[in-house]
Amino acid sequence: MSKLLLFRDTQGATEQCGPSPDRFVWGQPTSDNRTVFESVDGKIVSGIWRATIGAWRIAYDETEYCHVVKGRARLLEDNGAIFEVQAGDSFVIAAGFTGIWEVIEDMEKHYMIVMP
Repeated sequence: MSKLLLFRDTQGATEQCGPSPDRFVWGQPTSDNRTVFESVDGKIVSGIWRATIGAWRIAYDETEYCHVVKGRARLLEDNGAIFEVQAGDSFVIAAGFTGIWEVIEDMEKHYMIVMP
């Protein structure tokens, strides 16, 4: 296997995922994921994530780098901070973040997660 992976060349199954219904804030959002890379120890994972409009509660133990390819979202941190992201934006969600992920327009993001 090559040590260089291009997201555009990713093949493989797309898995349905998404928040459990008890985390929904509004709507009935769905999402899917295609893993591009996972380290041998499982502590680093990257992939392509897509989600439909809606909002749900989130709590991060991990740190995640995201690049929005399509759509828009709003992250509402429990401390009151609000962040809006859209296609072209890159950002990091640090471990310990709690709040709401709200998809405003169906979106796609490329991500890399680093587990503690």
